[in-house]
Amino acid sequence: MLNKLILLPVKGLITILPFAITIYFLVWLVSTTEALLSPFLPEDYYFPGLGVVTVILALTAVGILINAYLFNWVILLGERIFARVPVVKTLFGAVQDAVELFEVKPDEDSRKAVSVEMEGGIKLIGFMTSDKVANKLFPDEDKVAVYLPMSYQIGGYTLYLPREKVTPLDIDVETAMRIAVTGGNSIEKDS
Repeated sequence: MLNKLILLPVKGLITILPFAITIYFLVWLVSTTEALLSPFLPEDYYFPGLGVVTVILALTAVGILINAYLFNWVILLGERIFARVPVVKTLFGAVQDAVELFEVKPDEDSRKAVSVEMEGGIKLIGFMTSDKVANKLFPDEDKVAVYLPMSYQIGGYTLYLPREKVTPLDIDVETAMRIAVTGGNSIEKDS
C-alpha cells in the first residue's frame, strides 16, 4: 500500500512532464520570437503574436522565392561561403544533412523507414538515405545508405548495406524515429 502511495507522485510526474516540456518549449519559442522581432515592428500596429505571424509570413515568402532563379543563386552562394569556413562548414553541413534527412519528397523512393536484418535474426529500425553516397563509395556493389539512430541519444551510425538486407517498413518516418529514439517505448502509447 505504501509503495502505491509513493508511486502516485511519480506517475503524475511522468504523465505531466511531456505536456509541461512541450508547452514550455512553445512558450519559450513564441516569447523569444516576439522579443527579437518587437523592436522591428511598428508600435501602432503591434499586438501579441504579431512576431510569430511575421515569421510565418516571412518563411512562406522564402518558400515562394526559392523558386526564383536570383534568390536560389543567392542561397547557393551562401552555401558555398559557409562550406569554406572551417568550423561553420561542419555545423552547417550537419544541420543541412539532418534537415534533408526528414525532408519529404514525393518523387523520391529513398528517405523512408526501413528494417535492417543483422546476424542472429536481430532487426534494427533505420532510415534509408540518399543512394548517391552509397553508389559513389561502392560503385560496383548494390548498396544503400541506412542511418541507424541510437536510443535516447543524439547520434547514430550510417551503414552501407546490401539492398537485400534492407526491408521497407509500412510506417512513416516520424513514427519510426519515435520508436527508434525511445527504444520502442512510444509504441505502447499508440496501441
